[in-house]
Amino acid sequence: MKSQRVSEYFKLKRTQPTLDFVDVDVFGDARVFIDPRALRLLPSTWGAECVSLVQHFFGVVLKAIKKKEHDRARQLLAVLREPNETHLGLSRGRARGRALGHESAGDVWDALRESEAVVSGLLEDLEDTILMVEGISSDIISDITTNLIRQPLIQYTHSMSALYGIPLTPDIDSGPLWDPQRAEWFSELVPLPLTKWGKLLLVPKVIVRRNMDYDADEYFRHYLLEHLRGLELDANTELVQLLKNGSVRVTKKDLIEKYGQGKSMVVEETRKHPEVLARYRGDKRKRHQPPLDHLDLAQTEGTPIPDWDQLLKSLQAVPTGKAAFDDYESAVEALLSALFYPSLSQPEVHTPLHEGRKIVDIVYTNAAQSGFFGWAAHNYPAAYVFVECKNYEGDPGNPELDQLSGRFSPSRGQIGILACRTFKDKKLFLKRCRDTATDHRGFIIALDDEDLATLVEECKTGGPIHYKLLRERFQALVM
Repeated sequence: MKSQRVSEYFKLKRTQPTLDFVDVDVFGDARVFIDPRALRLLPSTWGAECVSLVQHFFGVVLKAIKKKEHDRARQLLAVLREPNETHLGLSRGRARGRALGHESAGDVWDALRESEAVVSGLLEDLEDTILMVEGISSDIISDITTNLIRQPLIQYTHSMSALYGIPLTPDIDSGPLWDPQRAEWFSELVPLPLTKWGKLLLVPKVIVRRNMDYDADEYFRHYLLEHLRGLELDANTELVQLLKNGSVRVTKKDLIEKYGQGKSMVVEETRKHPEVLARYRGDKRKRHQPPLDHLDLAQTEGTPIPDWDQLLKSLQAVPTGKAAFDDYESAVEALLSALFYPSLSQPEVHTPLHEGRKIVDIVYTNAAQSGFFGWAAHNYPAAYVFVECKNYEGDPGNPELDQLSGRFSPSRGQIGILACRTFKDKKLFLKRCRDTATDHRGFIIALDDEDLATLVEECKTGGPIHYKLLRERFQALVM
């Protein structure tokens, strides 16, 4: 059957680069996974809620197994099922959520119950099971995570549906939802997008990966075996070979013959040398696997890469004036979402602040770990980045600057973008932005159509996007 993506099914007039969610085939599966470690990269209440749900459930299950409350643990795990509604995973043809079914959920319980890693306390997080529990693989971890964060994903789906105009069908079974207060599963009727093949649950692009960050083979070969090699060399054991050039070596083949392999061996040796696992975890904290970029998604899903010229042309074609404000705001959001992905994610439009007394045109979650937005978040309050759109014929002035700076706060963030059509006196307006920064009222980067065209050209050149223009504008605010 010919694939049909969410954007095509619901006629969104958008493609993957301008959509915040994975634009999956509504019939089949995209071969990507939800990595629980990726959730920790989102400095937002949504990301924190997801992390908390995963950690809480896993902690409850481990506690039950350690206390030999096996019926309780098995019942909790038995609820986990195939999350077909996300259309992520390894199924071929129609989405079937291959990793988790009734029998395989029981297998997860068996594996955890029988694992020395559980009894010994080596396991801390769900992803640790990839390293040390037999039968646990990337697709199973992804499916478990999806089940656990289903409620935040429903909230995200509602937000994206409102943003892109996806219709919701009322009274759809939510599927199992984890309640951390009562430590039990429940379900409810919720509105969700519906196709003729079933309900949909949208997933943010920034939390999916082609491979999990934790890798059993990587830990075994590059950490555990290397540590054992060092011990053999230090003790000058029978495994140490003297080479003709005078150097010595210990082969991995000999190490495997002596110590064995497989996850039971990994658990046994890790219990003897817990510093190896501590080093692996520490290295992973320092080097997070980045989100899939536009090219990665295009190659994985078969979706188009950004058409930068068309995105810019669509924005420039919007007439100035109040009557076309909605079209301008939509064009700005589409272009910025593509330009700044994966640094900025989860756009929300017309976001109310102060109990609705203030409205922000567009708010992005700053998920950047590097680049301009990563640097900004490291040095300034920038959990969120605010965007105000001004489809004026004339220049914006101090009232527009005051409006945007009034959206800032130390907790939400103090960096924003003012998008407008043109400046008759750009130097004067940039000086006003500097005055705002000097008065400690936040950092506003002004971008007109010409500036956006410059950013587009920067993206078209290929390679890492450093947003040179943004750096220059920000530097002018603080230097």
